Amino acid sequence: MHEISRDRGQAVPLLLAVVVMSAVSVAAIGVFSARLIDRGRAQTAADAAALAGTIGGEAAAQRLASSNGGQLIGYHQAGDIVEVVVDVGGERATARATDGP
Repeated sequence: MHEISRDRGQAVPLLLAVVVMSAVSVAAIGVFSARLIDRGRAQTAADAAALAGTIGGEAAAQRLASSNGGQLIGYHQAGDIVEVVVDVGGERATARATDGP
């Protein structure tokens, strides 16, 4: 009987450890998912901004980046090629577009 009473209560620390590890895992998945979503949004905003930049210049690129939830960080035009860098939620994406063939 003494051995049985000594083993009682050992499940509580184990259960607590499982709960804590589960909470940490859920939080990490949430952070990773948010970054993944922001990365996709940044790429979409960069693609749209680069295409807009080929027609309307930097001002158009800025408008499209902003309307897609991003901020235009960089804009470079060389002939008919436009390259932009857009930031969304700390994630940056680069896109290049051309107005030519």
